[in-house]
Amino acid sequence: MEMLFVILIGAVAAVLANMNIAVFNDGLRPIVGEHLEGRIKRRELGLTAFAMSFGLVIGFGIPFTLTASIILIHSILLGTDIIGLLTPKNKWGTPVAAVVGGLYGWALLVGLEGFVNLFEYLPVNFLEPMGEVGTPVVVTFMAFPALAVAMQFSVKKGILTFIVAALVRQLAVFVNEAGLLSIGGNVIEINQEGMALIAGMIFLFAYAMKEKAEGGSSVDFASIFSEKVKSIRKNVAFFMVIGGLIAGATNLSLMAGDPISLNLLAEGSQTDAGIAAAARAIGFIPLVASTAIATGVYSPVGFTLIFVVGFFSPNVWIALIIGAAVIFLEVMLLSSIAKFLDKYPGVRNSGENIRNAMTKLLEVALLIGGANASNMIAPGFGFFFIAGFYLLNEVAGRPIVRMAVGPVGAIAVGVIANILVLMGIMTIPE
Repeated sequence: MEMLFVILIGAVAAVLANMNIAVFNDGLRPIVGEHLEGRIKRRELGLTAFAMSFGLVIGFGIPFTLTASIILIHSILLGTDIIGLLTPKNKWGTPVAAVVGGLYGWALLVGLEGFVNLFEYLPVNFLEPMGEVGTPVVVTFMAFPALAVAMQFSVKKGILTFIVAALVRQLAVFVNEAGLLSIGGNVIEINQEGMALIAGMIFLFAYAMKEKAEGGSSVDFASIFSEKVKSIRKNVAFFMVIGGLIAGATNLSLMAGDPISLNLLAEGSQTDAGIAAAARAIGFIPLVASTAIATGVYSPVGFTLIFVVGFFSPNVWIALIIGAAVIFLEVMLLSSIAKFLDKYPGVRNSGENIRNAMTKLLEVALLIGGANASNMIAPGFGFFFIAGFYLLNEVAGRPIVRMAVGPVGAIAVGVIANILVLMGIMTIPE
């Protein structure tokens, strides 16, 4: 069943990209829209997709997938963007995209299992230390609403949001330690990071909705791009299929939609992973809705709510059905969402700030996590390598995105440590 889910996701996603219906890379959506308007040729579109997504697959998706032994959705859907857009959109190109996309999904899953088995035969098995890469992410994630507030409104408001979130977290810790919450004699523990996150999000959206009076309404998305919304609705059946499949695969703990929920899932905290995925989805609604309405090209994961469905559903079949229903509602409500974003321009603008805040937070957290993992693999040398790797990458113009420096550097340290042990110039760390 697991293999079937991944193969079908790869095949359907590649077809959606090939038919210019949906692409996963947010930056590609406007470019596909340009192609639909006849301003960019198919060949240029395919090469652009390769240039924009290949580095993210290798430097971002695959390293996270290896560190957690769970597929990060970027690994598969950025790859299917490339496959779908590089193959011609004709009677033979679309079936080829489906076959290659399915094979790609299969290879990703089989290769992952092979990699995990390979680690057991290495002199330095660095798979377990790699888990440290995501440890800081789980704790620091609660700070992103405060950062988003500081970026969009003011540093003072950001500091206030951060202080309140920190106090809420510590209050939750106190409640848990004192055992103040109980149902039927059973002590209930609340998630401290989750409570801090909720507090921060309340502040963020309170500030965003307050901008209504100051900013007023801007562009009437719903009326200007009505034809593009219709074209997205016309393909809603495709979205329901892939939405259901991804929700089901998430329920099976096969994949996750972002590094934060992926690391929580790897730790066995499925509920916390669902909370993190929900917070991320809220931030992505303005971004996905705006680009979809303006271009007529949707995302195969929609507003990413299907991951939340997968985490909280009791079984795979319910996840599949609800996932399909949720993405159907998303598409049908696009016009209403556009009107809401026009009414509250602060909320629309917050989407990009939330995304930027998450990116900045992940860059720092994953660098720290990568350094800790590297030092566990090769004490002393690990810190040295990550520091040098990060600085050289900056000087070189960041050929590797900052977010991936920690995970990629940790993998590199693991490989180097094994080579040094085999050469006899390094002892196996205890």
